Amino acid sequence: MIDWYQAVLLAILQGLTEFLPISSSAHLVIPSLLLGWQDQGLAFDVAVHVGTLSAVVFYYRQDITRMVVAWLRSLAGGPATEESRLVWYLALATVPVGVVGLAAGDYIESDLRNLPVIATTTLVFGILLGVADRYARRTGGGRTLTLSTALAIGFAQALAPVPGVSRSGVTITAALFLGMDRQGAARFSFLLSIPVIASAGALKGFELLQGSNQFSWWLLALGASVSGVTAYLCIALFLRLLDRLGLMPFVYYRVILAVVLYYLWLA
Repeated sequence: MIDWYQAVLLAILQGLTEFLPISSSAHLVIPSLLLGWQDQGLAFDVAVHVGTLSAVVFYYRQDITRMVVAWLRSLAGGPATEESRLVWYLALATVPVGVVGLAAGDYIESDLRNLPVIATTTLVFGILLGVADRYARRTGGGRTLTLSTALAIGFAQALAPVPGVSRSGVTITAALFLGMDRQGAARFSFLLSIPVIASAGALKGFELLQGSNQFSWWLLALGASVSGVTAYLCIALFLRLLDRLGLMPFVYYRVILAVVLYYLWLA
């Protein structure tokens, strides 16, 4: 069982890295390596997932309400709108990562969750993010989201289970290469996280019910609360500064982080 201060730090890391394009797995591996912390356990993973899911749902609550209402109206025979189509886009774009998770999840968890893989993917996909950001700045972006665009982003998201890739990073990268602007790419990426996080949390929750895990409810509540607040503030600040700063600061950060991870591996 982890201590309360470990729970707070891990929850903050989860809240920050779930939505910033810097890879959560690359950060969550560092405390265990440097500080010798034990694994936080499945129950805590579920708790912080609940926290980050609550954050993104609360931030986009008005958009989600409009989307659901428009989607239900379209099912009842009403006209298809941008909001109702977006529900279908999100659902279809989630399928590829779900297939990869079910088909290769055990292999990824056992064979790819190691320092050389995480360091390499952190570096490679960080550079790709930088190239995509420069491409979007040069072309101006502004492409409207379509079914084909959403599916292409969904197939890019299928790489997200590989440690170090970063789900938000790879989806934003794909959206920028496909002609979307930064704000549109980030918004779709964050909305796309809702079914992904919900599915992952549900799967972990099912595994938790199947086992005989012992956990502290107050520690789980602490983790969920801290990760939720951190994630909400992270989303709000990221979107506010995105057009002003661009994505290059995250690219530089990923390169530095990759160097640190390579050092830890070699040391």
